[in-house]
Amino acid sequence: MSRYLDLLITDGDFTLNSGHEPQRCKERVSITQDCAHALLESGLLTRLVAERSPTLRADLLMQITLLLEEDERLIPGTVLVSEETAKRLWVTAQTYDFGRIEMSPRYDEQTRD
Repeated sequence: MSRYLDLLITDGDFTLNSGHEPQRCKERVSITQDCAHALLESGLLTRLVAERSPTLRADLLMQITLLLEEDERLIPGTVLVSEETAKRLWVTAQTYDFGRIEMSPRYDEQTRD
């Protein structure tokens, strides 16, 4: 039995299987997806889009790190957030039970909604 089970979301919509039913994800994928959604819902990525000050950008990256470290499934101190490009972050963290998670949220797409 899986400890963490969720519906898989891709590009803001349910991912459907061959029977046109929502596909499920579990464990590490579910945790990664939850962390990505927490970032999107926090509004921090949207603020990062407009911020040009290196000092304030560093502050936002620290806020993102602290937000993710609140997740009880992640080992505190293992969350690393860096800017891969000007419009994309690279986030890694270690979970207690399922190994390393990685995600690369693009925050330029947040401004389209």
